[in-house]
Amino acid sequence: MASPYRVVLSRPGALAFSSAGLVSRLPLSMLGLSIVIVVAARTDSYAFAGTVSAAYVLAAAAAAPLQGRLIDTWGQSRVLAIWALAFGTGVALLVTAVATDSPTPLPHLAAVLAGAATPQTGNMVRARWSHLLEDRGDLNAAFALEAVLDEVVFIVGPVLATWLTLEVHEFAGLAAAGTAGTLGSLVLAVQRATEPPVRHRDTGPREPLDVRLLVPIVAASIGIGIVFGAAEVIVVALTEERGQPGLAGVMLAIWAAGSLGAGLVVGVLPTPDDVVKRLRVSLAALTLSFAPLVVVTPLIWVALALFVGGAAISPTLVAAVHLVRQNVPESRLTEALSWTTLGLSVGVAPGAAVAGWVVDHAWSASAGFLVPLVAGTVATLIAVLARLPRPAEAPGRPSSRTGPSSTDSSRH
Repeated sequence: MASPYRVVLSRPGALAFSSAGLVSRLPLSMLGLSIVIVVAARTDSYAFAGTVSAAYVLAAAAAAPLQGRLIDTWGQSRVLAIWALAFGTGVALLVTAVATDSPTPLPHLAAVLAGAATPQTGNMVRARWSHLLEDRGDLNAAFALEAVLDEVVFIVGPVLATWLTLEVHEFAGLAAAGTAGTLGSLVLAVQRATEPPVRHRDTGPREPLDVRLLVPIVAASIGIGIVFGAAEVIVVALTEERGQPGLAGVMLAIWAAGSLGAGLVVGVLPTPDDVVKRLRVSLAALTLSFAPLVVVTPLIWVALALFVGGAAISPTLVAAVHLVRQNVPESRLTEALSWTTLGLSVGVAPGAAVAGWVVDHAWSASAGFLVPLVAGTVATLIAVLARLPRPAEAPGRPSSRTGPSSTDSSRH
């Protein structure tokens, strides 16, 4: 199983930029949680802490496409260095505002700055892989590797943030997240040898992004985000209802472990001729995994169902990345990937809110699983009913880009 990953990581500069991308992504799973823990402890208000955290998350989501466009136009190194410093400044201002008990809206404004400046290094690393690799199998392994690293971030990050904040210092989690995001991004910025080429700004109008692709992909991504946000709240509520709140983290780790394991397997399998079909099938499998959870009550069976359902997460996200990469111009790849990031982020907050309302008003916390079931069903229907474009129809992407080993890619 290690062979495909060894092949792609042996390419010059690959291990360095992938490692830097891993470190710089830690704020995605650490910062929001650290904000909630610290602000709630100092203000005794989870509602206020939630608004500060929401300001950070929404600002990061809204700024992602703009950051992607700037990177595609001016290059990763130049934009990323500025964004990294702005992110570090935003986190420092947030720590200062919270530590000095500054009144509203100062903590929110600092959170907005930190969020808007959060470097979207996951998309940048995937753009580097797309530029570096020509073989379809190698590219599939690289995208699967990044999906696995995403799961590592979301398994390790919350545990690290909680431990640092509660056991080391109240601001240690925020400081660690800010440091990882800033330094990791700067390390990635200086790696110019593997940076995708900059689009020439004097060669005429920008190549268009195909709305037939982006609209359904973003809409489906919002549904997936709702699934993620809802599931986390429901698992916490369910374990508390059963008198075992300490198992919430374990249950969510099991869910992520299913995705991590599936991601490793996806990386060694051949890239399917029909990526759209993989997206639809894996998204449907993710959705159906929540159906038994509405009525299943023993936590051991819930954990098993979460593990099985988690195995559909990585294939879904890897297929979405492949689909975007195949159907957008190389010069706008980072921006296009950022739109999927926007969709996922936008869906998390309402998913958590709606699931919380259902849990509060239903007969059992298990009823909350109706929320991801419905959201996943809608996302699946969007993916099935949308007329997703073929790579041959995409502007600005010549068929020779993928090399002799992938000449059948035009059938996707």
